[in-house]
Amino acid sequence: MKCSVYIATSADGYIATPDGGIDWLHTAGKADADMSKNPDMGFTEFINSVDCMIMGRKCMEVISSFNIPAEQWPYRDIKIYALSNSLTKPPENLRGKVEMYSGDINALVNKLSEQGLKHAYIDGGATITSFINLQLINEVTITRAPLLLGDGIPLFGKINHKVKLENAKSIAFPNDFIQVKYSVSYL
Repeated sequence: MKCSVYIATSADGYIATPDGGIDWLHTAGKADADMSKNPDMGFTEFINSVDCMIMGRKCMEVISSFNIPAEQWPYRDIKIYALSNSLTKPPENLRGKVEMYSGDINALVNKLSEQGLKHAYIDGGATITSFINLQLINEVTITRAPLLLGDGIPLFGKINHKVKLENAKSIAFPNDFIQVKYSVSYL
C-alpha cells in the first residue's frame, strides 16, 4: 500500500503553535492573491487519489473542533482510522466517519491492503514520524506557509534512521505558499 503525507507547516517547520493552534494557516500569505487557478493548493486532487486515511488522535481532535458540516466534509467517503491507545470512540461529530485503532501500525496497513485499499493519507506529526520510522511513507508533500512561528509542534519527531527525499517537484503559489513533493527512500 502506498502511504503519502500531505501537510502544511510554517516556514520554520511547525505544524501548530505550542498549544496546538493552526489559525495562522488562514492568515499567512497574501490574502488578496488570485488563487482561482488552484484555490486549495492541490488538496482536492490529492484527496481524490487516496482511498483511506490514518491520523493521530490529536489530529482527529483538531478536525473534530472544526465542526465541519456534512456538505463541506473534505474527506469524501474514504475509510478513516484514528490511532489512539486511550480513546475507543471518536468524538460525537465524527462517529460514522472515523474508526478508532489501537495496535500495531504494520498490522493496520496490512489489514487495509488485504481489503483492497491502495493509497493511504497519513496525517498528524507523531503519526507521520511513526510511519517514517517503520519505513512506510512513500511520498511527502509539504506546503510551507510564509510565516515563522518560532516555536510550536514540529512536523517531525525523532527519526530513527536516515531518510532520503528525492525527485523534488515544487510549486510557488500566488499567496506566497510553497509546496514541495518528494518521493521517499530509506537508507
